[in-house]
Amino acid sequence: MKKKILIILAHPDKKSFNGALLDAYKKGAKAAGHTVRVLHMGALDFDPVLHNGYTKIQELEPDLVGAQKDITWAEHIAIVCPVWWGTMPAVLKGFFDRAFLPGFAFKFHKNGRRWDKLLKGRTAHLIITMNTYPLIHWLMVRNAGHRILRDGILKFCGIKVTKQTSLGPVNEFDEKKKEVWFKRMEESGKKGI
Repeated sequence: MKKKILIILAHPDKKSFNGALLDAYKKGAKAAGHTVRVLHMGALDFDPVLHNGYTKIQELEPDLVGAQKDITWAEHIAIVCPVWWGTMPAVLKGFFDRAFLPGFAFKFHKNGRRWDKLLKGRTAHLIITMNTYPLIHWLMVRNAGHRILRDGILKFCGIKVTKQTSLGPVNEFDEKKKEVWFKRMEESGKKGI
């Protein structure tokens, strides 16, 4: 079944290993006939700081309005994200702070104890890169950044993470190892997972 896939690159540099993983995933998805859109955090023009918290919502910049439309459009979201200081890059966190607003991504009930997940029906694949071994990262911080992204943000809004890929240490990958991962990402893209 063909899907509408949104690929989000959290690394600000398109020419990074993360960017190459995105390209491989995109290549596979397009070859299989999926419709693909890409959001590159480094190319979006927006203020990542939520200056007043949720007491006064800032007007969304055009790039964030467009990103919300892409998220609404998508059936599946692949997020290619490096681990920096145990979690996601600040620009991705700022993106979620600004774009995943009440009324768009979730809506609290009047008593504040329950909420509606407004992005239900979507799936996600987290593609996480790091400069350490995934097991070491888990032992050090119990994948805190992964869990925040998966459970604290996506699951909270109704997006079901169906696949998680952790790659590392990428600074030790030779070209042969990188090619193996590019092929795996291409296959994930073909399958739309």
